[in-house]
Amino acid sequence: MAKRNLRGLATSLPNGSAVADFNNYQDAVSYVERIIIGDFPVSSIAIVGSNLSSVERVRAKISYGKIALNGAMMGVWLGLLAFIIFGTVPGETAADPAQPLFNLGSAILVGAGIGMLFQVIRFSLSKTKRGFASSSQIVATKYEVLVPSELVSQANSAYQKGGEEQA
Repeated sequence: MAKRNLRGLATSLPNGSAVADFNNYQDAVSYVERIIIGDFPVSSIAIVGSNLSSVERVRAKISYGKIALNGAMMGVWLGLLAFIIFGTVPGETAADPAQPLFNLGSAILVGAGIGMLFQVIRFSLSKTKRGFASSSQIVATKYEVLVPSELVSQANSAYQKGGEEQA
């Protein structure tokens, strides 16, 4: 019996036989969906990826100009929010209209300046200054659909049945 975590999921590699193997994850998912349509028990299926690799994709070049522009854009929103919350004070009597403390343009400009300053300082003080932004993910070169050994023939018939029902 495999150990289970707090969610009740097995924390070890699943046992069983491979009923299909694929070079990409989407094909494995399509296969699983097809055998589920064929009424195969869902809790008996596992997709196992092997030959894992870490892939980091470079997304954009980073410069102080881009950092400052992004900070200014964030600051504009903060300035607008400050204007909405603190921009006016009520009049002295109920008949007096609200009096502006500052105008919208100055709130946006000050917000943009503060946002720009904070982002440039944050980037300057970061320990990992890189000239690019990236994202990383783990990918496998092979995906196997595993089911318990005693259910292999049932999985194959469910695959056939699922194909008939999709058509």
